[in-house]
Amino acid sequence: MASSAAGGSLVLRALLVAAAIAGALSDPTPLQDICVADLNATTALDGFACKPLAAVVDDDFFSRAIASEASTDNPFLVNSTRATVSTFPGLNTLGVSITRVDMAPGGLNPPHSHPRASELVMVLRGEVMVGFTTGANRLFSKVVRENELFVVPRGLQHFQLNTGKGDAVFIAMFDAQSPGVVTPTFAMFSTKPAMPMEVLAKTFLMGEDEVTAIKSKFVGF
Repeated sequence: MASSAAGGSLVLRALLVAAAIAGALSDPTPLQDICVADLNATTALDGFACKPLAAVVDDDFFSRAIASEASTDNPFLVNSTRATVSTFPGLNTLGVSITRVDMAPGGLNPPHSHPRASELVMVLRGEVMVGFTTGANRLFSKVVRENELFVVPRGLQHFQLNTGKGDAVFIAMFDAQSPGVVTPTFAMFSTKPAMPMEVLAKTFLMGEDEVTAIKSKFVGF
């Protein structure tokens, strides 16, 4: 009986740990019906403080942030328009956000990751290759077409490439109000202050002149 009780205790603890891990992998559960972000709040929080309920209006739950096509006149031929809590206060504490991505032919959304969210891609127009890499450096990718879906697990490096002949548009849905974004090329070559030259040269197995040439391409980003 003692052995059985001990086994049951281990199972219970394992279940509690699993529940705690699952809870840590998404934004916290809201504690009230609504909590529209007060973007001007002075109190530092992990997120945003709530506006006073009397100050909440219908438009707090409405946004045209991704309604319009964005210019793709840039070196990557892509533009991301985000509807996260910082531009759509009604998302505060709800654990969701969305981004519209416009891509010219050949446009690339460079490899990047979202540390706080998984990403569900839905192509609205054109065809887009979506791919991600695992910690074991395995690549999973697929050409996604209109109304098709592709999911990218939380925190993994991924990219989108317009493989069609015309413009492409897709939306990316996230299970976080502010998923964050880390783009390795910018994080290495466009930091302030600058990443030490020795670190870059050794990381990419190249000379300092080659590193300087690459860094020059990221001036202004």
